[in-house]
Amino acid sequence: MVQAYILVQTEVGKAAEVASAISKIPGVTQADDVTGPYDVIVRAESDNVDELGRMVVAQIQGVAGITRTLTCPIVHI
Repeated sequence: MVQAYILVQTEVGKAAEVASAISKIPGVTQADDVTGPYDVIVRAESDNVDELGRMVVAQIQGVAGITRTLTCPIVHI
């Protein structure tokens, strides 16, 4: 299993709406609107890196109001 944090920047005033829409995507375990350089932080999981990439590109980035994402896979050292 691969887990990642996805940092999301949104259009002004769209953070809550984007977080709500992302939270409904299968594989997303948490989506919170936050303050700071990013507007939403998402925690997601998938079976492998390829599935994670498809989720981010095909589903998360397709949510209206998103301007940029940064995917940070979780590593266990």
